Amino acid sequence: MIIEDKTKVLFKIKRSAFKKKIHNLFIFNKPGICLYSRNFTSSYEIGSKQIISSFFSALMSFTRELLKNEVKTIEMPDVKLVVFEKNTIYYGFLTEATENIIFLDEIASKINAQFINYISKNNIDINMEYIHDEEFDLKIDALIKDTLSTEFDLRKEEKIIDFLKELSLNTEIKGIILLTDKGRVIYSTLKRIDLRNFSKEVDFRVKICNNSILKLFYTSKNNELIFSDYIADLYFVILVFDTRTKFGVAEYYLQKVVNFTKKTLNF
Repeated sequence: MIIEDKTKVLFKIKRSAFKKKIHNLFIFNKPGICLYSRNFTSSYEIGSKQIISSFFSALMSFTRELLKNEVKTIEMPDVKLVVFEKNTIYYGFLTEATENIIFLDEIASKINAQFINYISKNNIDINMEYIHDEEFDLKIDALIKDTLSTEFDLRKEEKIIDFLKELSLNTEIKGIILLTDKGRVIYSTLKRIDLRNFSKEVDFRVKICNNSILKLFYTSKNNELIFSDYIADLYFVILVFDTRTKFGVAEYYLQKVVNFTKKTLNF
């Protein structure tokens, strides 16, 4: 008789980004009428969804007339409002300030496909009808979870993070950020405000990675040397150095992280 070892499963997780980082979803038409909304957390429970939709619609109209360019992102210290237009329907998200724009856009596209199918199937009038449907809620939840989830081994991840903590003691390294393949920060030596500022550049890095340019080094706006790499389709690591650091030294530390991570993951 073969006894299956199920202990490995206990340490496997599907890390879903929307549970903590995406707080609210709003779907509205061009005039600003809210057609659907969903709260994913209790951090920002907005009483009137219509206020958000009307506000964004008015803001985009105003900036389009004044600046010939629609403002679709409003950033605050801890959160941001982001809107994507898909087939004349607008999809707005209230998220943590560090949430990845590229994957929010991907989510908006997938929700749009579901939404268009739903309103067509149920003859919904998008000029005025607000949708209340628990089954549709579940479909949206599942869609976001599947889009932003990847299976991770907690024991292996803990070893990687311990290694990064030890590595961060080197005075040549100013900062370390470890992200999932979906751009979610899971470890950082940077302070919250510095991490938020870095998130804009991270969005760009992750987009480049998805276009198969995997290893990158460049100089940040703060005149810092940034070395980064995409590891085993699971993690994205960023190392921050002073610009006076030699490229060979920065590359040495980056390779140490990549090699240790791959070895830990058995790649």
